Formats: sequence, C-alpha cells, structure tokens
Amino acid sequence: MVYFITIFNFILMANSMVIFDFHKDSNLSEWQTVNDDVMGGISDSKIYLNEVGNAIFEGNVSLENNGGFAMVMYSFEQMNVRNYSKVVIRLKGDGKRYQFRIKTNSSDYYSYITYFDTTGDWQTIEINLEDMHPSFRGRKLDKPNYPKIKAEQIAFLISNKKEENFKLELDKIELQ
Repeated sequence: MVYFITIFNFILMANSMVIFDFHKDSNLSEWQTVNDDVMGGISDSKIYLNEVGNAIFEGNVSLENNGGFAMVMYSFEQMNVRNYSKVVIRLKGDGKRYQFRIKTNSSDYYSYITYFDTTGDWQTIEINLEDMHPSFRGRKLDKPNYPKIKAEQIAFLISNKKEENFKLELDKIELQ
C-alpha cells in the first residue's frame, strides 16, 4: 500500500511544473514592476522577499493623472505548456481582486487574463488555462482563448478602478 501511494505521488508531481517557488534565497531579479507611470499615472509598487521567503507584491494604486494600475511580471525561458490544464497559485491576499496574466511570447502586445478574488487568508487559486481570454489595455480582444501551447511570461495586476493600497503574498506558482 505504501509503495502504491509513493508511485501515485510521483505521478502527481510529474504532472506539474513549477514556474516559481519562493524561498529565502529566491532571486527576484527577473521579476519587474510596471505601474501606470508608463502612461503618466502615479501608482507605485514593489516586490521583495519577506522574512519567511515569500514574495510580497505591494503598493498603492492611484487614479490621478489617468492612472489606476500596478503590475508585477516574471519573464522566463519559453516553456511548453501543452500537457497542463491549469495554473495553481498558493497566495495570501488582502481581500481585493487581482488579475492573473500569461503571455505566449513576452513581446506580444496582449495578454491572456483572468481575475481572482482574495480573502485575506492563505488560498490555493486554480486557474483553468483554456478559460483565459486575450485582453489589451482592459479590453477583451476578438481572438481565441489561450491556446495552451507555450508560455514565456506571467504577471499579477491590480486595477479595480479605485484608489487603494494593496498587498499580495506569493508562495508558489505551478502548472498542473
């Protein structure tokens, strides 16, 4: 029986791919914040590791000067995602709504997006890849949903059309 459980756990692990597992020695140099200041806004954000090794994405969203968003993105070597159906994220939010984004190529002008709500407690968020729709500057594009072939960038964005402070704690992001 123990042998069967071990094999079953191995098969489950083989069917997942870690995109990023945060810990005290994590290198965040490939994570970048992009705020509405690229369009004249004054929102600000940062990403850093806390004392237990989780990533903290926090800041302030301002609506001044036509602003209203803060984002953190991670670009990586292109990976094949054909064998995966969802992204699983272990996180602790602040009760606010966030957007998860994925790009097939980091140079694409649009992202495939979906929204998730946080509760203030630790959560495991599961996002079905096939449900992610293409969007550019807040507008849904007339294109098919995410094709689940390859990925080169992920991002978290907050843009709730109001001024607010935010804090999102990230533990692990993987494909399953």
